[in-house]
Amino acid sequence: MSEKSRNSIEFKVWGRYALFTDPLTRIGGEKCSYHIPTYEALKGIAKSIYWKPTFIWVIDEARVMKRIQTQTKGTKPLEFGGGNSLAIYTFLADVEYQVRAHFEWNMARPELQRDRNEHKHHNIVQRMLDRGGRQDVFLGTRDCQGYVEPCAFGSGASALDDTPELSFGMMFHGFDYPDETGHPDLEARLWRPTLRRGLLAFPRPEDCEARRSVRAMGVKTFGLGTTVNPVDAEEVAAQ
Repeated sequence: MSEKSRNSIEFKVWGRYALFTDPLTRIGGEKCSYHIPTYEALKGIAKSIYWKPTFIWVIDEARVMKRIQTQTKGTKPLEFGGGNSLAIYTFLADVEYQVRAHFEWNMARPELQRDRNEHKHHNIVQRMLDRGGRQDVFLGTRDCQGYVEPCAFGSGASALDDTPELSFGMMFHGFDYPDETGHPDLEARLWRPTLRRGLLAFPRPEDCEARRSVRAMGVKTFGLGTTVNPVDAEEVAAQ
């Protein structure tokens, strides 16, 4: 287990179902979840708790608390041309994870330098976590509602504490967005995860072993007072 980083949060996330997949291969048709959460999905959960373009969430590690089990269900996803189709989805069922993450300044956003206030953002994220997040939490897809609350990472027993090692093949890790890298290309990262006694240690994005280009993408323009999340009265008071 790694040491706790500065600007770190620890939280529990759970739900009835989860669907963690490679976004590049799940368009249409049947879908089958990975057995463990992806870095990108956990990063999305952290952003649902609290996020500003001033910083980037980094997922340090996750702990699988319940045994890995799947459930197959028939669904009626929307089609691009309208209407619904029939498909079989294989979800993870009855999931619970402990997550440790921290935020770092987005150095690709020099125009937001004045907003780099560690104390302010860390206090706000803790308050948002106590409230169950600032936005709705999803476990890989909007079909899978999730819930979050603070926890002490490493506390309690995991169903996989007595399982020395589970190795997985090449899996989707996350996206390199131009908003975070400063490069005008969207890239997908890949890695080979190993679950050790229920603990999943994520490599930093720059340390992933493989990448593939997705497409060219422009960089969004932000400025103080014009960010995607409006500054509410509580945040102003924290400044």
